[in-house]
Amino acid sequence: MGICNLKFIEPRLRKCDFCVSTRRIIWSNPLTALSTLPGLKLNRGVSGYDSKSIKMVTLNINWTEFFIGKEDWVFLLEIALRTFAMYIIILLGLRLLGKRGVKQLSIFELVVIISLGSAAGDPMFYKEVGLTVPVVIFGVIVLSYRLTTFLTAKSQTADDIIEGKCTYLIEDGEFSIDNFSKETLAYDEFFAELRQYGISHLGQVDTAILETSGAISVYFFEDEKVKYGLPILPHLFDASCEEITSVDNYACCFCGNVMELVPAEKHICGKCEHASWVRAISGKRIT
Repeated sequence: MGICNLKFIEPRLRKCDFCVSTRRIIWSNPLTALSTLPGLKLNRGVSGYDSKSIKMVTLNINWTEFFIGKEDWVFLLEIALRTFAMYIIILLGLRLLGKRGVKQLSIFELVVIISLGSAAGDPMFYKEVGLTVPVVIFGVIVLSYRLTTFLTAKSQTADDIIEGKCTYLIEDGEFSIDNFSKETLAYDEFFAELRQYGISHLGQVDTAILETSGAISVYFFEDEKVKYGLPILPHLFDASCEEITSVDNYACCFCGNVMELVPAEKHICGKCEHASWVRAISGKRIT
């Protein structure tokens, strides 16, 4: 693509020339060059475009394009349908991420934040996107949010589908294997959460529940009911082995099942059929 350079020569001339050798447009007057700019209108006096003959400089604004861009009004309906579809897609995507992915924020708040942020971005950068488009998007998002909250308040089934149900991760001091496997939650991350409650082994925990918000609720055994359990302190848990060398209480590293084992090369857990064990402990929780 060539480059047009403006050269101003002989101000009294009212025309432009084309230089064959340099392949450039040569304007005879700066105001003549400015008059060719799109959207800029110069009122021309009798003596031509000079400082005395300029009466007013105005900008021609297309107000329809200013508000709805270069599309027609029917496009707003398409925008509304696209926004509602993206709302559902984001909602489903966050549900697939699991409860831990939206901790500290409700799933509705996160959907609204993402949707509004996306809707507000384009009109700031793209001239062809009118101001009415994000207004329609914002309206659809708000209405979708209201509809979702109404359905979850009136229907338990809708609430379970959209927000999910709380999940029991620990029952009676052992992992609920079926429930734990449904959640995208690693052992290290779960143990870190329990340690913040001052827990050193699962024998101190009666029940642990993963709430729909992603938070973990923990209920403890009374001190006199604390039993042997799987240690969750890193240096103890990492000392797992398959070969048992002495008689003691051992906890299965996979499910937390506690058994008294005798020396053997390998023991299979009767609950989960795994063979990795760690020495169980029974200390009381210090508060």
